[in-house]
Amino acid sequence: MNQGIRRGARWLPLLAGLLLAACSKGPQPGEVQDEAKIAGRDAASFPHAGEDYFKDMDNGVALSPEEIKGRNMWLVWSGGNDRFWTQMSDYTFGAFDLLKVISSHPSLGYSRTNRWSYFGLVNEPCFGNATGPDKERRGLWLDVRSKDCAPDPFENESKYPGVAIGSRGKALGDGTTQPVGSFYGWGTGIAGLRLFPNPAFDEKAAKAWDAEKYYTDPSYYNRKDLVRPYRVGMSCGFCHIGPSPVKPPADPNNPKFENLSSSVGAQYMWVDRLFIYNANKPEGRTNYMFQLAHTYRPGAMDTSLVSTDGINNPRTMNAVYDFPSRLEMARRIGREKLAGGELDNKQFNDFITSGPLTEFFSKADSVVYTPHVLKDGADSVGLLGALNRVYLNIGLFSEEWLLHFNPVIGGKTITPIKIATAQKNSSYWQATEAGTPNTALFFLKAAQPDLLKDAPGGDKHLGADAATLERGKLAFADTCARCHSSKAPPLPAALELNPARCAGPGYVDCFKRYWGWTQTADYKAQMRKIVQAPDFLKSNYLSTEARIPVTLLRTNACSPLATNALEGNIWDNFSSQTYKNLPSVGTVTLADPFTGEGKPYAMPAGGRGYTRVPSLISVWSTAPFLLNNTVGDANGDPSVEGRMKVFDQSIEQMLWPEKRTPDAVLGAKVGGTIDRTTERSVVTIPTGYAPEALQPLQGALQRWLPWLVQQDGDIVIGPIPAGVPVNLLANLKLRAESDGLGDKAVHVKDAGALLVKLKLALASAPAGATDEELRKHFSSLREPMLELSKCRDFVVNRGHYFGTAEFNRQDGLSADEKAFGREPELSDDDKRALIAFLKTF
Repeated sequence: MNQGIRRGARWLPLLAGLLLAACSKGPQPGEVQDEAKIAGRDAASFPHAGEDYFKDMDNGVALSPEEIKGRNMWLVWSGGNDRFWTQMSDYTFGAFDLLKVISSHPSLGYSRTNRWSYFGLVNEPCFGNATGPDKERRGLWLDVRSKDCAPDPFENESKYPGVAIGSRGKALGDGTTQPVGSFYGWGTGIAGLRLFPNPAFDEKAAKAWDAEKYYTDPSYYNRKDLVRPYRVGMSCGFCHIGPSPVKPPADPNNPKFENLSSSVGAQYMWVDRLFIYNANKPEGRTNYMFQLAHTYRPGAMDTSLVSTDGINNPRTMNAVYDFPSRLEMARRIGREKLAGGELDNKQFNDFITSGPLTEFFSKADSVVYTPHVLKDGADSVGLLGALNRVYLNIGLFSEEWLLHFNPVIGGKTITPIKIATAQKNSSYWQATEAGTPNTALFFLKAAQPDLLKDAPGGDKHLGADAATLERGKLAFADTCARCHSSKAPPLPAALELNPARCAGPGYVDCFKRYWGWTQTADYKAQMRKIVQAPDFLKSNYLSTEARIPVTLLRTNACSPLATNALEGNIWDNFSSQTYKNLPSVGTVTLADPFTGEGKPYAMPAGGRGYTRVPSLISVWSTAPFLLNNTVGDANGDPSVEGRMKVFDQSIEQMLWPEKRTPDAVLGAKVGGTIDRTTERSVVTIPTGYAPEALQPLQGALQRWLPWLVQQDGDIVIGPIPAGVPVNLLANLKLRAESDGLGDKAVHVKDAGALLVKLKLALASAPAGATDEELRKHFSSLREPMLELSKCRDFVVNRGHYFGTAEFNRQDGLSADEKAFGREPELSDDDKRALIAFLKTF
């Protein structure tokens, strides 16, 4: 067999080339229009809805007509991205299928009745569970709208006419006509997901459609030429709607609108189950894509999964609070210089001519004062630019967006999507730009703190006496406030912390001067007075929004290493020159995932290396903690008692790091846990999803590479044993970081050699090999795998050791990590007092 493997290995470069070639056909960037533009629709033909349908949400806040339109846009506008989410089935080789996620067919093992406990998705009120196939929906098992509720106003086809393209509005040869529908789609029964008629579902597709086989027959639903009758669109609200912390539902599976918030974030969403529709079955869990997505804790996901940067990078879908205070902080320290395509972002000045919102952009010197929205502080072109970019990232104008990278698998040089192109060729983008100012107004009004004292039963968790709270305030002032308060002492002029010196290349030096000042008695005395003031928490964003070097944080470095916003990358137009000119933070110390040994890694410059400070507003309700939800364990219970149970566990792990989950293999050697495969898995490309360039060769490939191509034509890579660090494979660089031809040639050679060696090692394992034996094959290739890794940090729950003894354990750290000095350690009583104070936020 080994001899046959070695002969077949020479075909792997050809296979890789064919896989990538199959992804590179078609139109070129800048030359395509979206479906709305093709259909002759302009932005004005997509008026944003003004019905106050969601009036009971968000604590019943009274909204102006503009704010109502802004909330509606957030919750139901998908901007034609139903096209993209249907294509995701192809990009994930059939693993991701939203049409099944919204279904309740008995074979699936999930339905509306257990949707909250299984998916962590919010059931939209006014729907009931499917009891059988719906003849009006092509035999699909979809949620049924309650007759006791008024009609969904966004489904009004005459008021909000859909885009008549393809088969929409045409006869299907079976006595039915494919609807055009509304451009908001139909409700699905899941908040944030909307159903649209598929314009590709024509007479031929209608004849071939069999709903029962779609749910039960793999040879049918894995056909790449299968055309589903509907597409599912996604609004921003899908990832941001959640149960209200202060008005939680009695039954989280059956909330009322009054129990829901537009801004708390999808804190309970199981993204692994969402992206692998059969994750509840053995064939789903043995899919390596499940193992990858399983590293996403509830409420976290890798937002660069589609426009992949080659780094597995789950981040929380965090709550959004107190925009007025956040913008005030931006006005003080969020100065960002724009140039080139960055200047094509819309600013408030494009929509209004007076008032405080016009003060955040100076056209004369191309400067914007902006919050830093993404976890790495990359979104830095203004609040509206940040909101608009989100719509692209969930599939708006996918006709253009998907031409700039290979979705999910990567391996292609990424190029920027240009705002100017979207403004020219996408009516959906134009309509989005016109609507997001209203969404900003909505958040300015509605995203108010959720206080524990206002939650049912919250008072019993706030029993600390005045002396304890006073002690907690002092601990917060000395240890936390320098990052987690938007109220602070005035900066000494001697520090020279001004934009001219601190923007771009000078940032790290300026930050070190700031940090050194916060360690002085003078700073702490002033900060204590501020924290002790009765109005300290009023209009306090509880964050500076500053970019913090990972050399100080010592948290997992994969998020700070993200590349999508770098110059020339996909989000180039949405990150500032200030961000792109940031200096290297220096060298970090990373644990070898096989031995636990600490190894130095020099962080690159150009924007990478930082994490922006999250707000601590309503921190009692937002646990688990850290940017990937790895400190603490989610419990799926959104009640006050459920949230407090997770908060208590999570905050203890933050302040007593020794209580955090250790690694299952290396234990305390690595200071945390490494995400490892939970069971043996394989990468499977079903025969129906094989790239067209390979399909004529599948029979021959099965003869040449029987260890790669199965008898039925499925392409299989593996087995990957249980216990392997997931990111060992997920973070492999499939393309060179440099654009130099020499560097690219060397990288192709090295990457190709590694993949051949890896496949040979796995394929040469004896029949019936144990996971331990297979892991030895992986460990034999650890050096080349680590050398080709885009992020060599595997410990996911480390760092943020402020106020603990762990911060001062600096043996083995780099000089850059030690440069921030040592810190006073909080006593156990100080920590408990600090926790009592945090509960009042």
